[in-house]
Amino acid sequence: MYNSDTPLQAELPSSKQLMKSTVLAVIAAIVLLFTVVLPAEYGIDPTGVGKLLRLTEMGQVKQQLAEEAAADAAGLLATDTLASETPDIDNVTEQAVDATLSDTAVANGQWRDEIPFTLTPGEGLEIKMKMAAGGKTEYSWVVTGGDVNFDTHGDASGQAISYEKGRGIAADEGVLEAAFTGNHGWFWRNRGQSDVQVVLRTRGDYSTIKTM
Repeated sequence: MYNSDTPLQAELPSSKQLMKSTVLAVIAAIVLLFTVVLPAEYGIDPTGVGKLLRLTEMGQVKQQLAEEAAADAAGLLATDTLASETPDIDNVTEQAVDATLSDTAVANGQWRDEIPFTLTPGEGLEIKMKMAAGGKTEYSWVVTGGDVNFDTHGDASGQAISYEKGRGIAADEGVLEAAFTGNHGWFWRNRGQSDVQVVLRTRGDYSTIKTM
C-alpha cells in the first residue's frame, strides 16, 4: 500500500546537494570565525571587518582584562609563598619600607601616609595595608601623565576578595573596609605608552602599609 507520508525518491536531496550544503555551511562557519569570533573574543581581526563592526576593541578589552586577572592572581600567589617561606626577610623589608614612609599619626583632617611612585609602560605595583576585620581606611590616589588599570582587593590565609576594579582611571577615593583580618590594598598597572606618576594617600585603621 502506498503511504502518502513517505517522500518520493525524487523529493530527497541528492548526494551532490548534500555535499553542496555541507560545503556552504563550512564556508559560513569560517567566515563567522574570522569576521566575528576572533575579533570579539581575542581581538584578532585578519579581515578588518571586526573593526568596522566595533568587535575588535571588545575582544582586546577581554584579553587585557584576562591578562591582568592572571597577573593579579600570580602576584597574590607569589606574595603568599614569599611570606610563608621567608618570614624574617619579609619583616625586615616591612620595617625598612615603614621607616621610609611617613607612618606618623598627624593632626585631624590630614593624611597619615603619602606614597608617590612611578609606573613605566606595562609596569604594575601593589601596596597593601595590614588591617583587622571591620577596620576602615580612608584613601585617595591620583595619576599624573595618564591613567591606570587597578584592582582593590584583600587576601589572608585561605581568603581573598576583590572590592573594586577599574580600567583607564586617573583618580579614585573612598573608604576601604576590611572584610577580614589580613592584607588589603591596591594593584595598579600602566597600560599606556608613557610613564605615569601616582600618589596614594591613606589614613585610618591599619597597622602597617608597604609595597609588595
